[in-house]
Amino acid sequence: MAAQSQPVPQQETDNSVSDVWYLKTIEFGEGDKRRTTKIITQNFNGPCSFIAICNILILRGALEILPPERKTVSYEFLSQLIAEHLLITCPDVDISAALEIMPCTQKGMDLNPLFTGAKSFRPNGTGGELKLFEQVGIDLIHGWLVDPESPEAEAISHTEDYDSAVMLIAEADHVTNGRFVVDDSDIPQAESSKSPVYSDEERAKIENATSIRRFLDNTQSQLTYHGLFHLASTTKPGALMALFRNLHLSVLYKRDTPEDTSLYNLVTDYIFLNEPSIVWERIEDVQGSMSTFVDSSFIKSSPAGGDFAGQTAEEALRAAEMEQGEFYPSDPADLALAQQLQAEEQEGARREREWYAREKERRRLEEVQKQQEKEDYKQRRGKKEKKECIIM
Repeated sequence: MAAQSQPVPQQETDNSVSDVWYLKTIEFGEGDKRRTTKIITQNFNGPCSFIAICNILILRGALEILPPERKTVSYEFLSQLIAEHLLITCPDVDISAALEIMPCTQKGMDLNPLFTGAKSFRPNGTGGELKLFEQVGIDLIHGWLVDPESPEAEAISHTEDYDSAVMLIAEADHVTNGRFVVDDSDIPQAESSKSPVYSDEERAKIENATSIRRFLDNTQSQLTYHGLFHLASTTKPGALMALFRNLHLSVLYKRDTPEDTSLYNLVTDYIFLNEPSIVWERIEDVQGSMSTFVDSSFIKSSPAGGDFAGQTAEEALRAAEMEQGEFYPSDPADLALAQQLQAEEQEGARREREWYAREKERRRLEEVQKQQEKEDYKQRRGKKEKKECIIM
């Protein structure tokens, strides 16, 4: 039984523009299970963790947003739905504790993946956010896995998780008096005449840190080919899971059909709200440069004319005919008006694409900066702890 929303006046739940997320209508399901549903789109500052949880429950049919004509939802609205879902499906769950955890998913989750297991995360703090995924029955996975046959596998086996890897790099930097993080090529090698005297333990630490840093530098997308192949071969058909990648949580789906074994990400960017032909993104490489957008039927997306996203089929066809000089209104005034409208629409689409590209780059830079700040903090903390442990 799905937890259903009530037709509450929208102003009672949608308190501010920044907390409102628009709904997009899609088709989901295979065969006779196919149905029309609404997914939640995300603006650039939206809480990807919370939205991923809600979209998975919606696609599973565990949540239903009513009334059908509803266009937006808020955090308060959705958290109430999730609480009702937990009451129905998990009567033993402490609902008050779950409601205390949910706000954490609005501000991003501090996840610490293990490079040796796709479902392995070490909890930070109380670990409540990971518990929430368990309570709602959603697998949290990642593909940031080290290949056991790679040169870095041995070094990573000593740390396993991301936070420990960063701490080891900080410790190696302390051992080398700050030269490791700046440039490990300046660290004197064993055969060098100017090599400082390192103990066997220190030398092993430096060597392991060098391998780990090489692995982190080569996997900045937080997805490896070993991890991608692992996910493709182990994900069950019909599964909906939360994928951690690029400091972001998204909905991962594998179709329940033998003809298509690809992995797909649900496209929730608000910029595609009015583009029905862009629903899923087929994952085909670790960088995303070869990924393909597909529609609800998993057919390669063909946005009408490229510049006509959100138009009806008739409007898009007329615009395309005008662009090719094949549409001739009988009234010259109609022609002039149509050309003016076409020019305005094309200009608006061009500005929208440019804005989206700028915002996407800004978000990427912000994520890189946050990741760097996190690493810097852990390195400083590692140096401080090392200093405090010195016995005078």
